[in-house]
Amino acid sequence: MEVVTRMIAERPVVIFSRSTCCMSYTIKTLISSFGANPTVYELDEIQNGQQIERELQQMGCKPTVPAVFIGQQLIGGPNQVMTLQVKNQLVPLLIRAGAIWI
Repeated sequence: MEVVTRMIAERPVVIFSRSTCCMSYTIKTLISSFGANPTVYELDEIQNGQQIERELQQMGCKPTVPAVFIGQQLIGGPNQVMTLQVKNQLVPLLIRAGAIWI
């Protein structure tokens, strides 16, 4: 979990993704639509992608992508992000993390 912890440090929004995953694309698009500029790591395009994916599994991410961190806290995957959106809790979370300003 050390690698993931370093990757999310001091970044308001981090998304671990795969370039071919349609759910990853959807979550990246949703978060970006609010004006956030997430840091995105495409696990199928980086050298230690498999190691990171194993760490995400150990952290409880199932499925492992997309895995969303807001304010250095694991939010989860698409179900958790969409639940926050439906409950109108995603934008306030992004604001508190400093990812967007309104």
